[in-house]
Amino acid sequence: MMTMKKILFGLLSSAFVLHINAQVMPKVTFVTPSIVRVQWNPLGEVNGNGTTVCIYEPQEVKVSEKNNGGKTIYGTEELVVELDHSTGALVFTDRKSGKILLAENSKEPRRHELVAQEQVTFDENSARTVETANGKITVKDVLCRDTTSVSNRYFCNFMMSADEAVYGLGAHMEDYMNLRGKTMYLCQHNLKVMIPVLQSTAGYGLLFDAGCAMIYEDHMLANGKSEMTMQMEAANEVDYYFMKGGSMDELVGQYRYLTGGVPMLPRYMTGYVQSRERYYNQHELLSTLNEFRTRRIPIDVIVQDWNYWPEGWGYTKMDRRHYPDPKGMADSVHKQNAHIMISVWPNPQNCPNEKAFRKEGLMLEHSVYNAYDEKARKMYWGFINDEFFSQGFDAWWCDCTEPVDADWEWVDNYGWDNHKERWKKNTAMLTEVSGAERSQLYSLFHSRGIYENQRATTDDKRVVNLTRSGYAGQQRYSTINWNGDTYATWESFKRQIPAGLNYMATGNPYWTIDVGCFFVSPWESRWFAKGNYPDGNADPAYREFYTRMMQWGTFLPILRSHGTNTQREPWFFGESGTPYYDAILDMINLRYTLMPYIYSLASHQTFNNYTMARMLAFDFPNDKDVLDIKDEYMFGNILVCPVTDPGVTSRRVYLPKGNDVASSIWIDLWTGKSYQGGEWIEAAAPLNRLPLFVRGGSIIPTTEVTEYSAAQKGKSITLNVYPGKNATFQLYEDEGDGYGYEKGEYATIELKWDDSNRTLQIGACKGEYKGMITNRIFIVHTPWGDKTVEYTGKKMKIRT
Repeated sequence: MMTMKKILFGLLSSAFVLHINAQVMPKVTFVTPSIVRVQWNPLGEVNGNGTTVCIYEPQEVKVSEKNNGGKTIYGTEELVVELDHSTGALVFTDRKSGKILLAENSKEPRRHELVAQEQVTFDENSARTVETANGKITVKDVLCRDTTSVSNRYFCNFMMSADEAVYGLGAHMEDYMNLRGKTMYLCQHNLKVMIPVLQSTAGYGLLFDAGCAMIYEDHMLANGKSEMTMQMEAANEVDYYFMKGGSMDELVGQYRYLTGGVPMLPRYMTGYVQSRERYYNQHELLSTLNEFRTRRIPIDVIVQDWNYWPEGWGYTKMDRRHYPDPKGMADSVHKQNAHIMISVWPNPQNCPNEKAFRKEGLMLEHSVYNAYDEKARKMYWGFINDEFFSQGFDAWWCDCTEPVDADWEWVDNYGWDNHKERWKKNTAMLTEVSGAERSQLYSLFHSRGIYENQRATTDDKRVVNLTRSGYAGQQRYSTINWNGDTYATWESFKRQIPAGLNYMATGNPYWTIDVGCFFVSPWESRWFAKGNYPDGNADPAYREFYTRMMQWGTFLPILRSHGTNTQREPWFFGESGTPYYDAILDMINLRYTLMPYIYSLASHQTFNNYTMARMLAFDFPNDKDVLDIKDEYMFGNILVCPVTDPGVTSRRVYLPKGNDVASSIWIDLWTGKSYQGGEWIEAAAPLNRLPLFVRGGSIIPTTEVTEYSAAQKGKSITLNVYPGKNATFQLYEDEGDGYGYEKGEYATIELKWDDSNRTLQIGACKGEYKGMITNRIFIVHTPWGDKTVEYTGKKMKIRT
């Protein structure tokens, strides 16, 4: 039999694309009773796409099999999968309800094309460094282009029901929440993080395990249904996982079973992170931190951004003229009870790091080190460990992990809303670096190197990796994604909310923003730098914009201020007693008040596959009115309603409807007033606050405001009870850093509210960890008053 490559090259003179629709049946494998792996290529043999996305241990699954009229029917106690022998189409059915969850297109379930790939050869003698908004990059002239390789393009076609909503695919600025009827161009670049995972309110999820660029298209049909296609640009085979789940949380658990769990971040990362582009020397960074302490403004992390290097680009050495003592700088930060994060880059140029990688043959095109190679990852770690980690630096900011981006040079000719053209250009550039089949995987491997090598070095510090790009499975490497170099307009602000919610719906829970947006001022005609505020923080309009973004950022998993053009520290927005300064400080203080709640939610993510910042469909899948709401979401049991318009003092809020009356009670966090769900209200939103509502039947632990998170140890904890129905909550504590929690070194206290009897049960403290405080003060706060009790670790009941 001739290979696909021989067939293609025999036709190169007349065609560059060959369609093959051979009737080869897909391979169906039950990973668990609820998860099915589907593999297919037209030649029959399947071996996976080699992405390393999935790391699960297969279970022994009891599967029934029977043939029935040209069909094979596979079954477990959870799922029935029907394979049509005439077309190879699959139908996935819930065993218990008999409901069809998803069906492949019965006429053409999948399609394959052979595509000639272009090999670009660059003229090494033309190499030169150019300035871009993304830093300096090495560019070369094209010497020649040759068609020398073949890739396989696949199309997976599904039929979707009329009433389901679909979410996920990562963080994208298209301003979509529900992805029904939409087209999404999926690749990695600034302002876009690709995660090929979908969640449906119909009770299923899909994970496409390939490392190439993709296109998602959902075509609505006249009968209300739709045909959804996932196009995979370059893969060895079709390889996707169908996951059945009773809830969106359960689907997140299925995804993490396949791809890995979410490690605990250190407790200090639930505090305030101050960054800007940039601190220019050691003295400026330390003086800034000292000003926070002088003003008694809470802060836990300060960040050193790029351009600290003495030569070249991306060199992991600090210029001793401006940073004379990196270890002393880190020590000084620690003495002020804070932590330091450092920006590191994967594309060293014209510096000793690049020469060292090149000597070992470990550089890729566009001056990117080869993170796919284990030796290169260890070598990279050696550089950043020597200069930073071994000197006391605490956390990583792995910038530019796409690791190249065509946007900076060409997109002005198209406009940033031309997502198809951006996809083409960025996919081509990423292919030049990594090859078409793994063009989207760089960040996954780069993050792996940081995580595995730090863990091999010590378990005393938890890995923290703030990074701009991501992929399925990256959550297992302690990554936090942010949404890239946004620009300061209200329209941009609005688009960022559904972008983050769709990202976190994929099972990757840690996502954050540049509070105030990265670009504040317009920069010539550059599309990506069209902020509306050339006067920066001197402009009251920008101060309002920044304040409203700070309110939103307070209710994200990580609260972080960052950007260029203007300073971001609170005192640049006024002084104590002025409206913007006070409003910003109110939010930082509120964040620290909520730290026992936030850290407990973080543990829930690690141990129970929770998602702390969640679109409304997670908790209210049966309320059709919430399925496409873009500007409200749940943070634990708090309904968060960011203010995304200037000059307003109120906004319309929809209060979701639960399955019964008791599940539909909402209590205004600021006033205590109760509302019934299923209604729109006009909620007050003065400058110093955003509308926040707590779901009736909630327990929200809070504590005293302190200047840094560790100072809260031993402080009294207020157990805020919001009545309306019975409630439970698990309060979690550990050392706050290190990996002792993986060995069971942590403590939990179960809290149970009995609504009819108005009693709160505080359970016995379970577990222990080094430095644990057993005796403490709890303040039980209810609408009927406060009760202060001394807790010694034993079970107790408080009647309110």
